[in-house]
Amino acid sequence: MEHYEALRANVRTLGNLLGDVIRQDLGEELFDQVEHIRTLSKAARAGDSDANQQLEATLNDLSDDELMGVARSFNHFLTLANTAEQYHNISRAANQAIDKPDPFEDMLERFEQQEISKDKLAEAINQLSVELVLTAHPTETSRRTMINKYVEVADCLELLEQTDLPRRQRQKTENRLASLIHQAWCSNEIRSQRPTPVDEAKSGFAVVESSLWNAIPDYLEQLDDLLQTKLGMSLPIDARPVKFASWMGGDRDGNPFVTAKVTREVLYLARWKAADLYIADLDVLASELSMRACNDKVRELVVDSNEPYREIVKNLRDRMKATRAALFRALNGSSSQLKQDGLINTKADLLVPLQLCYDSLIECGMKTIANDRLLRTIRRVHCFGIHLTRLDIRQDGERHAQVFSELTRYLGLGDYMQWSEEDKQSFLLQELNSKRPLIPSNWQPSEEVQEVLDTCAVIADTDPDTLGTYIISMASNPSDVLSVHLLLKEAGISYAMPVAPLFETLDDLDGAVDCMERLFSVDWYRGYINGKQEVMIGYSDSAKDAGVLAAAWAQYSAQEALVALAEQKDIAITLFHGRGGTIGRGGGPAHQAILSQPPGSLKGGLRVTEQGEMIRFKFGLSDLAVRSLAIYTSAVLEGMLMPPPVPQDSWREVMNGLAEESCEAYRAIIRGEKDFVPYFRAATPEQELGKLPLGSRPAKRKPGGGVESLRAIPWIFAWSQNRLVLPAWLGAGQALASALASGKAELIEEMFTTWPFFRTRMLMLEMVFMKSDASLSAYYDKVLVPAELQPLGVKLRNQLASDIDTVLSITHDEGLMSREQWSRESIMLRATYMEPLHRLQAELLKRNRACEGDEECEAAQKHLELALMITITGIAAGMRNSG
Repeated sequence: MEHYEALRANVRTLGNLLGDVIRQDLGEELFDQVEHIRTLSKAARAGDSDANQQLEATLNDLSDDELMGVARSFNHFLTLANTAEQYHNISRAANQAIDKPDPFEDMLERFEQQEISKDKLAEAINQLSVELVLTAHPTETSRRTMINKYVEVADCLELLEQTDLPRRQRQKTENRLASLIHQAWCSNEIRSQRPTPVDEAKSGFAVVESSLWNAIPDYLEQLDDLLQTKLGMSLPIDARPVKFASWMGGDRDGNPFVTAKVTREVLYLARWKAADLYIADLDVLASELSMRACNDKVRELVVDSNEPYREIVKNLRDRMKATRAALFRALNGSSSQLKQDGLINTKADLLVPLQLCYDSLIECGMKTIANDRLLRTIRRVHCFGIHLTRLDIRQDGERHAQVFSELTRYLGLGDYMQWSEEDKQSFLLQELNSKRPLIPSNWQPSEEVQEVLDTCAVIADTDPDTLGTYIISMASNPSDVLSVHLLLKEAGISYAMPVAPLFETLDDLDGAVDCMERLFSVDWYRGYINGKQEVMIGYSDSAKDAGVLAAAWAQYSAQEALVALAEQKDIAITLFHGRGGTIGRGGGPAHQAILSQPPGSLKGGLRVTEQGEMIRFKFGLSDLAVRSLAIYTSAVLEGMLMPPPVPQDSWREVMNGLAEESCEAYRAIIRGEKDFVPYFRAATPEQELGKLPLGSRPAKRKPGGGVESLRAIPWIFAWSQNRLVLPAWLGAGQALASALASGKAELIEEMFTTWPFFRTRMLMLEMVFMKSDASLSAYYDKVLVPAELQPLGVKLRNQLASDIDTVLSITHDEGLMSREQWSRESIMLRATYMEPLHRLQAELLKRNRACEGDEECEAAQKHLELALMITITGIAAGMRNSG
């Protein structure tokens, strides 16, 4: 389609430059081989059976060395295609060719149609709170050094888009583009070592530095301009509609590498990086704010200076430099100087002098100067504080119970873990109300327990503004929450840190409102939280446990019940959505996902995780980040002011039936099919994934455990590699087909047309089906799966085909994603490059597995494993939201 010609042209340009590099490095013969494979792949996808046979024969005949070269070639092709697409989302060509309205303008148009008053909108904007929590789940396969190169590739594409670019500048840009692609080719795509939690945190800080640091003031300027133009109102200078938190260095659930020492180091690193960024800002302000006129408050502070603003800013810069130096020493083991006078240790230390300058400039008639770079820095301070992102702490609830189990045994009180819930609560509340310390100074707990206590000590010693929420995984009882509050009290914490239970399994979601009702009935707790509560809703484990449709309905029902309970108890509740990148982990387009939440669930704001590769795809380029932030905030405002309808009783009845039947169908395969586990391990690279140095967290909760102990991320990651994408659809289509057959077609039609929750589920299934590929799944089976297990693959693919027909009969789409042409085109664009990578992966898995236990194969196996890792990263890049 002509709408996407600019994108295709950029893909061709980058592909041609990469082709030149491949020729130079690997020779003309291998380049011709790559081109031949690409041509055959395109023809095979178009249905040419001869091309399909030739492609299979060509790949089978490749030597191990050739396999590596071809794998690397298609991996780089895919990454460059992704970069071109990422840039295309914000390019002038796309905005001119495709009807892509500005999210804010589109929102205001809908508000005008619904006659939403200016006063209501102003009130909603003042209440607006979106917190994006950056997480480092192990699906981000690209190294930071490679990401930086691809960001600059996008910058080059932007320059080349200018038709009036001078010839010399165009040539210079083209040369730089060629150099960047050559650099990427000559660098290792695969990390040689698994990243540490500190490495992951540095990656998060890099996103802030390279993109969000500029995106936040740009986004706020855009919102402010629109409000002034359309509504005659201004955004307050201290507006912070979007803020950021992080789990990198704080998420210790199942990750033995996140320790108290690591958490402290990450906190210091965040402040060090923030200081570095602010020093650059203050350098610019010191050079620009040379004006003499000032108000009395500034003159009192700087008595004789002819350049009062410059003097204030220079003093602030010197203090920030001293702070950075002290943080550097703290990172090297000497933290005593962090408490000395004159350092920037709080947000106010930085903000108050800047605000003083701003107010004076406004008062003295220099509004244009005040609202330029000074305002941008002030807005950064409001958003990022002195720490860039607030750090959440997450820990498994059982670890807290272990602390009290050891302690009560030491004190001769019995075993806490054997007590009833009532006895646990009684003990915890007694100690929470006690003035004396509970933990004896001479107690020597086990290493695991000491680690929990050390983490609480780090929290107590940290500025509250620097920390986010303490999240308890696998929470199911009030004692899970009370135990954390007691541990923090014992550590000497001086404020009420938000503590959020995480309800993640189907049973936990079903029991969430009962747990919170029991917790709110505790008088001490009600008084302590001061009318505010955060609850985290888990998407990954519930979907792995029960299938996507049953999990989605359980999540919706839990949120709905929690919102009602909070209103009844007069508590402001914030729901924290633990979404992943894939549909199987709660992912999907942000706008649709937000507007499909239960009515009233956005009243307390939106808190949501952004994981792994999706951070880069949404926020990796500054202009792209501005658009992503606008999408989030416009959707939340729309959800607040134009909430979706309350589901009718008949809809609930249908959903209850769909959830029950889909869960049964899902578990009948996952748990009931005797061949399922061996088929899963044969047909996917599940076991090989453990060798890929992705995230710092182990793939399994228990090192020796089987599939049941596999985390939700690698579980879905493995199925995305062979393109069956099983966890994201299994069970849903069967339940829907049964409902249609039982006479509920008219009701389901009504639900699809009227209810955003149900409509979103159906459209998400279409996206999953579009990303699945039955022919590739069958190819993996043919190459890798023993004959006796292959019937299960046939059964699953038949079910997939049937489910696609069922969903299309509900959406009335002519084909998958026919109403989402841009997303469909995006998937199709990458398909030609992914086809050979999948086939290469199947061949590499076969050769690699044939080497198992063969000593003579050992040297070759390392080579094969590296090539296999490259195919895994390439397919992950092609699937985009892979985990």
